[in-house]
Amino acid sequence: MTLEIFLQQLVNGLTLGSLFALVAIGYTMVYGILRLINFAHGDIFMMAMYIAFFSISIFSVPWYISFILVIALTALLGIATEKVAYKPLREQEAPSISLLISSIGASYLMENLATVLFTGRPKNFPQIPFFTDMITVGGIHIQRLAIMVPIITLVLLLALLYLINHTKTGMAMRAVSKDVETARLMGISVNKVITATFGIGSALAAVGAIMWGMKYLQIKPDVGVMPGMKCFIAAVIGGIGNIKGAVVGGLLLGLIEVLIVAFIPSLTGYRDAFSFILLIIILLVRPNGLIGEKIAEKV
Repeated sequence: MTLEIFLQQLVNGLTLGSLFALVAIGYTMVYGILRLINFAHGDIFMMAMYIAFFSISIFSVPWYISFILVIALTALLGIATEKVAYKPLREQEAPSISLLISSIGASYLMENLATVLFTGRPKNFPQIPFFTDMITVGGIHIQRLAIMVPIITLVLLLALLYLINHTKTGMAMRAVSKDVETARLMGISVNKVITATFGIGSALAAVGAIMWGMKYLQIKPDVGVMPGMKCFIAAVIGGIGNIKGAVVGGLLLGLIEVLIVAFIPSLTGYRDAFSFILLIIILLVRPNGLIGEKIAEKV
C-alpha cells in the first residue's frame, strides 16, 4: 500500500467516523437523560434522508434551504416520537422495559410507514456539486465532502458542549441526568428538558443523514438500520451517556472499519462484523466504555 492510498483511506475513515459520531450523539444524549436506548433513532435518520430527497428532487427547493428544512422537520419528528411513544409511559411510571419495547415499536412503525408512503424501491439521494466535487490535496483525490464532514462534526460538537456547559438549558440537562426527582423539586421542567434533548439529538441525526446520503447515495426504508446499529455501538464503545465518548467511539469505529478493509481486502464482505467484534473486546476490557463513568445504582 502506497502512502497516497493510506492517506486516502485515512480520510475515508475519518469521514465515516464523523458520520457515526453525529448520529451516536443522539443515542448518548437520550440515554444520559432517560437511561433509555432510543432504537427509533436510526429510523429518524432514515426519514431525514427521505425528507431531503423529496425537498430537493421532487419540489426543487434549493439545497441550502432544504437542509435547514430537513433539520427542523427531523427535530420535530424526534420530539413527536418522544411525545407519542415515551411520554405517556413516563407519566404512568412504567418500567424501563416498557419504554424499550415502545422504542422498538416506534422503529418498526417508521420503517413500515416509509415502505407504504415511499415504496421499497431504492431512490438516489440528490448530488450537490458543492459537496460532491473532487479536489486534489497533495496528490490525493478526495470529495470535498470528505473534508467538510469532520469539520462540521467538530463545529457541532463544540456548539453542543457550549450549550451543555454554559447555558441554563444545558445546566438543566445536567441536573436531570443526575437526578430527575431532585431536578423537578428544584423547579426544572423535566418534560421541556427531555423535549430539547430529543430535538437536538434528532437535528444532529438529520445533519448526519444529509452527509450520509451524499456519500452513499441510496435511500430505502431500512437504510437507517445498520448505520443506527453501528452508531449505537459507537456510543457504547465511547461510554454511553458521554457526548465526547460518542465522538471518540464513532471516530474509532469508522477508522477501524475502513483501514482493516484497506489493508486486508479479502475481509470486505465482513466489514459489518468488525463493529460487533470491537464492541465485545471493548466491553470485556472497559465495561463502561473508553471514557464512560460507572453509574451508581439507586436503592
